[in-house]
Amino acid sequence: MANELSTEQENVTPETGAHDDMIENGVHNYSTEESYVRPSDPEVLKKLEWFQDQKLGLMMHWGAYSQLGIVESWALSDADADWSRHCIDWEVTGEEFKKQYFGLNKTFNPIRFEPEKWAEIAKAAGTKYLLFTTKHHDGFCMWDTQYSDYKITAPDCPFHTNHYADICAHLFESFRKRDLGVIAYFSKADWHVDSYWSENYERGCYQHRGPSYDPAEYPKEWERFVQFTQNQILELGSRYGHLDGMWFDAGWVCAQNGQDIRLGEVIEKVRKFQPGMLCADRTVGGPYENYVTPEQCVPDQPLGIPWESCITLGDSFSFVYDDNYKSPREVICLLTDIVVKGGNLAINVGPQPDGRLPKKAVESLLGMGEWLKVYGDAIYGTRVCAPYKKDGIGFTKKGDTVYAIQTFPEENQEVPQEVWVPYEGSVSKVTALDGGEKLTFVRKEGGYLVSAPVWKGEKAPIGRVFCLQ
Repeated sequence: MANELSTEQENVTPETGAHDDMIENGVHNYSTEESYVRPSDPEVLKKLEWFQDQKLGLMMHWGAYSQLGIVESWALSDADADWSRHCIDWEVTGEEFKKQYFGLNKTFNPIRFEPEKWAEIAKAAGTKYLLFTTKHHDGFCMWDTQYSDYKITAPDCPFHTNHYADICAHLFESFRKRDLGVIAYFSKADWHVDSYWSENYERGCYQHRGPSYDPAEYPKEWERFVQFTQNQILELGSRYGHLDGMWFDAGWVCAQNGQDIRLGEVIEKVRKFQPGMLCADRTVGGPYENYVTPEQCVPDQPLGIPWESCITLGDSFSFVYDDNYKSPREVICLLTDIVVKGGNLAINVGPQPDGRLPKKAVESLLGMGEWLKVYGDAIYGTRVCAPYKKDGIGFTKKGDTVYAIQTFPEENQEVPQEVWVPYEGSVSKVTALDGGEKLTFVRKEGGYLVSAPVWKGEKAPIGRVFCLQ
């Protein structure tokens, strides 16, 4: 993940590798509908239905890098220096910075971390699952892994004596206690472990996002990395309670790019005791990309396959000082646009280095939750309904009810009492979702003209919903 927005990626260079056309400035594009392979495992299909019911997840990028207030991990890659190394007076070659970055574990001490409070806020915000960064590309592990000393529970990290030191364990359990799902983000690249990045090869200390060597030329070294990675994935899948899914970043680490970690092999091991666990091997396609993941963008049309847009609440995935957070109005309009096209929204918040969630982010999250308490029936558990979105109205469907969602992107917009609903199906009754009031309507060519309740607020509502039956 990175901070920059992108919809098209073209970044094929000898330094980065063929599959890197899916990633530009740290932002992943998303796989096509044509490359999607529908799972055959009935348990996975059942879990996919669950996933598509949830609609709204809370994504969190958090690690030792939050102390810097810059993009997570990417400034470590010399090949990505042109866009990732800004806002700091970098040493020319970047070597001193990389040493300082990898030393951030020695100062990371988020003593104000309260997992129960995070989960309470997530529940009140109307989110239904957590998507948490167990490890980003920099390799710093937010759980008590037995396979790396670069972790939150290591003796050289001051937080290791804290009651909540095993962050993933406490956070996952806090969310599960509130009946919220848990999906573990895991970077397939690891820029800290020497079986992936090492100065002992031709490129010396110059690093890019891929390994320091050609896996085809050094198969034993690559196998060492494969075993390390599989061990960590199996560890998360076996020691940290029920997981609804695992979400794999670093799309360049794949067989097509000569970096085969045999992901399916370890996922099938995990599924023996976590039946149906979803796997999102993003941008790779095939049987282990159970849903696709547009980043910082929303598809123009319904995709016809399971998908989830991961979009920042602020401008950045990781914590940035004085970030600019979207208002509840902006997020609900975004969520509606995604849901009417059949997708989920994973709204990302980067926690502060002290362990708290930024105050303005919390205010926005709670504002979202207020709207969803009233209108959530039109969002959760719904499926797409033609014409999806037309004339300012979005459509979802659940059972025999069609929901017509009218959003107001600007608070000073006029709120008309007569609303044109361009739905061509048969309708015998229209009610307002917020109060259940039965509304009068007239059928016309191409839809219905509905008489809405008079809006008495000083500002336009974020949105209102009409139930068509």
